[in-house]
Formats: sequence, structure tokens, C-alpha cells
Amino acid sequence: MPIQDLSPPQSRASYQQAQLQNVDARTVADILLSEKAITPLQYEELRVKSASQGVSADTIIEKEHLVSDAKFSEARAKLLGIPYISLANASFSPEALSLLSRPVVERFKIIPFHFDDKEKVLSVAMANPLDTDAVSFIRQKTGFTIKAFAAAPNEVAEAITTQYRQEIVAEVDEALKEKEEEKESHTIDSKQIAEIIQEAPIAKIVSTVLEYAVNSRSSDVHIEPQEDRVRVRYRIDGILYDKLSLPKAVQEAVVSRIKILSEMKIDEHRTPQDGRFNFKIGSNEVDLRISVMPTAHGEKIVMRLLRKSGGIPTLPELGLAGTALKNLEASILRPHGIILVCGPTGSGKTTTLYALLSRLNTARVNIMSLEDPIEYQIAGVNHVQINPAVGLTFATGLRAFLRQDPNIILVGEIRDTETAELAIQAALTGHLIFSTLHTSDAASGIPRLLDLGAENFLLSSTVTALVGQRIVRKICSNCKGSYIPPKPLVDEMRSNLGKLFTLGETEVKLYRGKGCLECGSSGYLGRVGIFEVLTVSMTVAQMILEKANSAMIAKQAIAEGMITMKQDGYLKALSGVTTIEEILRVAQE
Repeated sequence: MPIQDLSPPQSRASYQQAQLQNVDARTVADILLSEKAITPLQYEELRVKSASQGVSADTIIEKEHLVSDAKFSEARAKLLGIPYISLANASFSPEALSLLSRPVVERFKIIPFHFDDKEKVLSVAMANPLDTDAVSFIRQKTGFTIKAFAAAPNEVAEAITTQYRQEIVAEVDEALKEKEEEKESHTIDSKQIAEIIQEAPIAKIVSTVLEYAVNSRSSDVHIEPQEDRVRVRYRIDGILYDKLSLPKAVQEAVVSRIKILSEMKIDEHRTPQDGRFNFKIGSNEVDLRISVMPTAHGEKIVMRLLRKSGGIPTLPELGLAGTALKNLEASILRPHGIILVCGPTGSGKTTTLYALLSRLNTARVNIMSLEDPIEYQIAGVNHVQINPAVGLTFATGLRAFLRQDPNIILVGEIRDTETAELAIQAALTGHLIFSTLHTSDAASGIPRLLDLGAENFLLSSTVTALVGQRIVRKICSNCKGSYIPPKPLVDEMRSNLGKLFTLGETEVKLYRGKGCLECGSSGYLGRVGIFEVLTVSMTVAQMILEKANSAMIAKQAIAEGMITMKQDGYLKALSGVTTIEEILRVAQE
């Protein structure tokens, strides 16, 4: 049960004692054991240390950091019957934050994250949820019912630093006051709305949302209208995090502000719209692609961030290594042919293509790219943006490219029969073609092209290599720690890796991040690719002629030495680059 309007019985100590008496004889260690957060061996060692040192097992767990602070706090909350919240994934309401000053939250080690205006309930996360003095003080200060949640102390401290550093709290407060004044005083003329939303505080709210996106390495920002609020989510390292909650009252003004920046029609609310604008913070300049879509509760906005600074990563930096890197580099040095990068949306295919172009970019070759959108600018490469509205599609653009004396052509995606046929003809006439396909793995690329109407005898003589890839999050180097994996997992890895598994029974260790300020308590920082590179050998070319299915092609490629994406992932997990959970999340069949 959450703590609500509790008056402390006599003293904090007596209240805590009364609360603890209601808990069964279990300890935090028992809960961690039942949830397999610690092993039976660790549990027995804790009991021995507890008896010999005269301190509780829970104290030893905390002191020796056997589990993360978040996991320990969650187990302790379960023991006390108090709700727990992970602040790393929590959405903070500026309304709630504005109700308590920074000195107050730092003094009591608490942070407000949600305010229910109808019920007048303020939800707060507390490092010590049994601190009823804090609950009583906040209740008296705000006049609202207080709903207390347990949270990890390090997450509370980090949230205070992060949330109270953002200026959005004051701006939202000011925007709400202005909204109330508008209701009471006068109706705004539609001609005035453009001027109003360019002024503070709405402009500042939008600016702060974008600044956080840039600073947190987000690739996308989702501004989603809900029934009672506006949810702001950030995609960081491929995962969406609910980080901010805006009041419903500022929804229209925020949407209109972004529409004006993107040069969209602010009076059109029924149809989807697209736009773009640039945003600069310090030395970082970001190109934003904006998509507006009408939904049941208002218009949803998705902003894709394309960074202009930072450079193109090299192939080893992307995660290519060993045989896969050697085979791909050999394939791109051939003067003609087709190289395809395969994977679902968001798997980093375009970034890999840019890395390949950068590798080949010299003054001796004419490189042309046809993209939607142009994500990076490479000096010396002729980038062309497709524009279906005026008839510039992948197919028409590729046909025009062949009259531009190119050596190397990048086609953003092969998505129809005409583009596939033109790419094959370009390869046959001596051009090196790079493109992408939406398939699950490298071997599926050939059947996909056959489905699009490509001739098997042409594919067997033009396709040089196919690359399958996914993106996984890298372990934060600042809080990385090792652990001994369970035997069934080791057996599964040994079975999958075969002769690539070179470790003995006692040498197997896996790694994970405990969570720290550097990585936002997620345990991950940055991303890396896992790859499989299928080179078209004479045998594979013959199988393409015979229209073999993807399973047969993959089996032959593996027999010839191809390392699969899952195997590459397991090797990266064993070397401490990523976690086994990440590999299973993206590469599990």
C-alpha cells in the first residue's frame, strides 16, 4: 500500500518499527534469491558472513554491491509492501516538479513525478519511503494527498540533478498561467496565434525538449497527445523512454510552434504533414525531419534527429571484424556488382552504406547516391534526395544517374521491380551498386529480389555480397561488471558457436552494466552492430540459378565459413561488448 497522508506515530523510529513488524520473517536476500538475482551459493555465503560479522545479510548485499541499487531498492520495497518505481524509465510532469523547490527535494531525498489535478494527489519517489516526516512536510506545504513510492537512492539523486536542471518546469508553469489569463480575459484571433507561439514560454518548452534530445543522444522524439496529458518519449540507443509529461493545456501551442518551425500549415489538423528544420545547440547542429499525424486525442509529432557533426564511423567502429570484415572489404574492391545490406527498419543499414562509401571515396571515382532522406553529407559524394511529387523516384533517379558517368551508385532502397531491374542492368554495365533490402537476414535477400521479378541468371552474375545486420546496445564501460552465466545458457552458446567457442568450463564470463550517472542508470551506453556477410561464391551462384530457398543458401554460406548474426552477437557478449539479453532481444529466431 502506498503511504498517503500519514501522520508519524510518536516518532519516525517508532513508525518504522511498527511498519517492519508487519513484514514477514523474510529478508531482502530471500526475495533476491527467489527472483534469481543472486545464486544459492551467494545466499549461503551471505548467511555465513552475516553470522560471523554480526550484521544483516541485507547490509552485506548493499555494502558489497552484489546487485544494482535499483534491484536492491525494489526488493526492499516488496518486503515492506510499498510500491516501487524505476526512475530511469519514469515520465516526469513539470507540473509536479514545480510544486516542490530543489532545496526541499534535496533535503528529503525525494522527487515528485506525477500530479493528479482531479484527485489532488501528488506522487513522489523517495530514497527512504519510511521517512514520514518528509511525507507530512510535503503534505502540509502543498495541501495535497501524497502518494509515496520507493526508488533507488542513486536514481533519486540523478533525477533531481537532471529534472531541476531543465528550465522547462518554470516555462510550463508560466504557460499554464498565461492560458488561464487568456480564458479569463479575451479570445485570441487566429491571426495572432503565430505571434504568440513564437514567444516564451512555448518556444522555450520546445527548445528544451530538443536540447534534451541532443544531449541524451536521441535518434527520435515522440510528442504524443493522451487523454489527460502530452507524453514526450525519446528513442535512445534504439529504445523508447518516457521522459517527460506536459499538461494537456499546452498541447495545441506546442504542436503549432513545431509546425511553424517546419513550415507546415498550422490550421490543418485533419491530414498528415511532413516538414524539416535545423536546430543548433553549442557546436552540435541537427537536421530534424518532422512528421505530424492526426490521432484520437490530437496531433502526434515524431521528430527524427539527423546529426550533421560527428563524422561517419569506420567499418570496425560499426562492429565488423575478422572474417566478415575481410570478406566485405574484398567485395567492395571489385569494380562492379551489387552489394546489399539487409535488415528491418532501424537496424543501421544506411549507416553501413555510408561507411562503405567513405571507404571508397577518392577523387578518382564518381560516387552518386539516391536517398530518402539524405542522412549524412559526405564531401565528394553527389547526394540526391528523391521527390515523388515531381516524379523523382528511386527508379527514375537511377535511370538518370546512368547518364552521369558514375563509378559507384548508392540506391537508398530497392522496393519495386523497376528499381531492381535497373540496379541489375547498372551492375552488368560495369557499375558498383550499393543498396538495402528489408529482409530478416542476408540469405533472404536473394528470394526477395526474385519476388520483385529479378531474373535468377542475372542475380547469380551480379550480386557480389549480402550483409545482414542488427544493432545492439553496448555495455556502459563506467559500470560494467562480470558474472558467471548459468550452465544451460553456456551450453546453448557452445552449441550455437561450435568451433568458434574456444573457452573452457571455468573461463566463461558474461558482462552487464550495473547502472550509473554516465548511462542514465540503464547499464548501456552507445550501440554497435552484429553482422553476417554472405559472399556469393561459385556454389552459392549456382544455387541462385536453381532458385534455392534462403535456408539452403544460408546453410551453404555457413559451410563456407560465414559467421551468423547470432554467432557474432554471442562472440561480442563473451568479449564484454554487449549483454546476452541484447543479443536474444534482436537476434533470437
